[in-house]
Amino acid sequence: MYILLALIAACALGIALHFLMPERALRGVVVTPGIATAVAALVYTGMQWAGVGEDSIWLWLASIGGGLLLAALATLGLTATRRRSDAAQKAALGI
Repeated sequence: MYILLALIAACALGIALHFLMPERALRGVVVTPGIATAVAALVYTGMQWAGVGEDSIWLWLASIGGGLLLAALATLGLTATRRRSDAAQKAALGI
């Protein structure tokens, strides 16, 4: 049941991260929070299976912090890819 707390925290912080990162117009609103929540779920579940208890701070830091870190990196990568793709399309169209 504690996994819900980690997922809600990762999603809420992912929403905040979306608004803090530049070039929001090049990506969807749900991309960053979705990645953060999915990664947090995977890390939390993996660490629980590995035997880390729910009272361990490392479980919470790794799941929420790791989710936010990977979401930020993935968002930056997706934004850069979108920027390059848009530039290539404009060049192809002669704009």
